[in-house]
Amino acid sequence: MLKHDDNPIDNAQIHDDKESFSSNESGNRPFIDVLQANLSRRKVLAGGAVAAAAGFFSPAASAGIRGWDAGDKSFRDNDRINRELVGFKPVAIEDVVDTRMPTISEDYEYQAIIPWGTPIEPGITNEYAGDPTIRPTSSEAELQIGIGHDGMWFFPIDSSGRDKYGKNYRMRSDDGMLCINHEFGRNSHVLGKSFPESLEDVRLSQHVHGVSVVRIKEHFDGWKVEASDASRRITVNTPVEFSGPATASPLLQNPAGNMPLGTVNNCGSGATPWGTYLTCEENFNGYFGSASLDSDGFNAVRSDEQARYGFDFDGFGYGWHFFDKRFDLSDPEYVNEQHRFGWIVEIDPLDGTKKPVKRTAMGRFKHEAVAIAESKNGRIAAYMGDDQRFDYCYKYVSNEAWETAIEEGKSPLDDGKLYVARYNDDGTGEWMELTIDNPLLGERFADQAELLVYARVAADILGATPMDRPEWTTIGKNGEVYWTLTNNTQREVADAANPQAPNSDGHIIRTLDSGDHLGTTFTWEIYLLSSDTRGTEGVFTDPDLAWADNSGRLFIGTDGGQPDGLQDQLTVIDTNKKVPEPKRLLVGVASDEVTGFTVTPDRRTAFVNLQHPGNGNPSSTNFPAVPDGTTIPRDCTLVLRRKNGAIIGS
Repeated sequence: MLKHDDNPIDNAQIHDDKESFSSNESGNRPFIDVLQANLSRRKVLAGGAVAAAAGFFSPAASAGIRGWDAGDKSFRDNDRINRELVGFKPVAIEDVVDTRMPTISEDYEYQAIIPWGTPIEPGITNEYAGDPTIRPTSSEAELQIGIGHDGMWFFPIDSSGRDKYGKNYRMRSDDGMLCINHEFGRNSHVLGKSFPESLEDVRLSQHVHGVSVVRIKEHFDGWKVEASDASRRITVNTPVEFSGPATASPLLQNPAGNMPLGTVNNCGSGATPWGTYLTCEENFNGYFGSASLDSDGFNAVRSDEQARYGFDFDGFGYGWHFFDKRFDLSDPEYVNEQHRFGWIVEIDPLDGTKKPVKRTAMGRFKHEAVAIAESKNGRIAAYMGDDQRFDYCYKYVSNEAWETAIEEGKSPLDDGKLYVARYNDDGTGEWMELTIDNPLLGERFADQAELLVYARVAADILGATPMDRPEWTTIGKNGEVYWTLTNNTQREVADAANPQAPNSDGHIIRTLDSGDHLGTTFTWEIYLLSSDTRGTEGVFTDPDLAWADNSGRLFIGTDGGQPDGLQDQLTVIDTNKKVPEPKRLLVGVASDEVTGFTVTPDRRTAFVNLQHPGNGNPSSTNFPAVPDGTTIPRDCTLVLRRKNGAIIGS
């Protein structure tokens, strides 16, 4: 057995170094080439978008599940009253004077809730409050809010029940189930040491990952956790189901015969029109390793598919594979465990008896987030990014209207087509179907199931456009899709023709599909280059989180070192304006990431997460505790409200 001491890992960079290198060796034409061709005609910041003349943003009949406000006159009246759609006083750079605590617009207030270690129901277990001398037990962690707060969604509780499609008759804004992802937690933060020394250590690490489903309710003195039969933790060891074309694939079966368990590295999220939560498995490869092979030995036997998905002999240094055979890539009894991760997972937020379901028709890759748009005929389109440098943009389209499918006892997420994007120089693009019926793919894969398990490989073969880390997607007010591309520091040569090499700041693309989201072509434009915000009061880089409301506000959270001494931040943009003008609503704490965003039905309360505050270092911040220099900082959720009770972002 190779001891972990033979290859020490710096846990402080566990999610920076290993994933900073692309695993895409397809040779497909990189997006930077397309970008530069398009930039020569780009006049976005001057108000002349490439596709504007062609009716690029003509209103769509349905823009899907972006919020809870569709058709509500009170929202339109409120927005009409405001002289500016984004009218709050933004946080100025000089306002950020203490990075140990968040800084918020003077027009807003916040409350910190459900930090890591909070019991998912009152009294169900002890709370871990950040004592540096102890950590929770694995059993306690199964009943506590996890770490690495990320994507989330608020599902209102309605005493009158749900209709036949699962939708609420009446949606409340003061009581609901919050589904929240727990993307990752470093060993040093979770265990208080750099490497696990026992199966108990591994179980603790595993149990702070996954998803929390927790009931929260507003009281006169703020939001609090309440008891609910639907409250639960979903961890790496929770029973799950597979559904869709790859369900019976041998690639999802192990010789050990172990039942499918768990979800991990849950990053972004989304919601369905029928009222369920979608959680996305991103950097799942980092939890696997080889207990018996060193780097050279593993690389000698590593398959092309494993290389394409980024598997190596030690993963991100979690060390699970030394104590849990499921994550040991060299154990022949668990040879296909690796294929059980990398999916979109559906969770019913109001029924704690239902298993999470992994929807294989949507493909296996490093899912960052998912945004669903509903077409006029009821079919849905799900837009998804594969978050790694030089990877791709995807779309899934259901074959039937979602209401029809559910009435027939089927899932709209099991029967549909998966596409990958190719961007052209002229502001157009194609959605190329990943189907075994394509001779190019039929020669490579035995069946559709194998194709979906290796969706990245199939996309390589079709010549998809490599992108600069496609992350979150969101649907705008007129049906346009915003894609955040966080950065690509692998760009090595910068010159007049390649001003984004390296692309250290990231950018935002907006697309519009043909055929009411169902077509196989689209138009696109560069909506915003983050480098263009440098030197302005609205400066921000590394866009990640994205959420758009029905009035035209675009909320962007950042992930990466911000300019001018800022920490990661939450900004708001009025997309009705020709020139994007980011306004800073919130600045987080030292070394955190601002991520995850959801609102109540009345859109007067929002929730956003501060992930890995201080990178777990109490000398940087103790948030959400008051600064004391010793309390371990804990990931937490912030409740945001405008002091005058107006709509969030106004």
